[in-house]
Amino acid sequence: MMEHVDDIAAKIVLATSDGDSIRQIAHKIDGTYSWVYTWIERLEEIGVVERNDGVHVTAPAVREGYAHTMEAISRQSPPTTAEAYVLPHFSQMPFTYTKIDAVYVWTHGGYQIARGSDAYPVFMRVHDTDVEQWISFFERYGIPSTVGERDDSVINDASGEIYYSLYPTTEQFDQEWVDGNPVITLTEAVEYMQEYRWNFEPALQMIADEYEVDIDVDRPSYIPSQ
Repeated sequence: MMEHVDDIAAKIVLATSDGDSIRQIAHKIDGTYSWVYTWIERLEEIGVVERNDGVHVTAPAVREGYAHTMEAISRQSPPTTAEAYVLPHFSQMPFTYTKIDAVYVWTHGGYQIARGSDAYPVFMRVHDTDVEQWISFFERYGIPSTVGERDDSVINDASGEIYYSLYPTTEQFDQEWVDGNPVITLTEAVEYMQEYRWNFEPALQMIADEYEVDIDVDRPSYIPSQ
């Protein structure tokens, strides 16, 4: 029994959306394909998941149990930066990373700006109707959140440096998937970087090189980004 009480198993059960491939799950939880594949087989043997046109969680009570455990642990030990990008997948609600996190995701973590060890906001676009559920979700993990703006003052000694900055929209948002993370489209991300170009010139060059995007390299006047 206890051999199935494992952090990888918990993250798989919590992060899996019906129909996910093993590779998608591995990307979501920042794990290796082979290790996730092994755990899927183990969980399938005891009826927690099944593979049928993708992976499906078939034991909601186990999902709920893992969620309570992870919530309790998070309140004692706040998530790391890497875990901050895994946690939103546990909510089973739609979202996309936006603003400086769109740059972070599209550059595969290669470009980081405007965050430090004291405060690390994670920028997410969410549906307006889901905002209260998102706030409640993060509260269960003991993590602060803000709505519509960045506010580093929400950080306190108990919560660690991570918090989530939510940007609600009433419109259906487009998303693309990069390294297992939902993110605003490359076109929108480039437009954002060009608006605050002084901050993102190196990232624009990275984007231009990898995705073959034609980007003007002239530098405009400085405008601080969020």
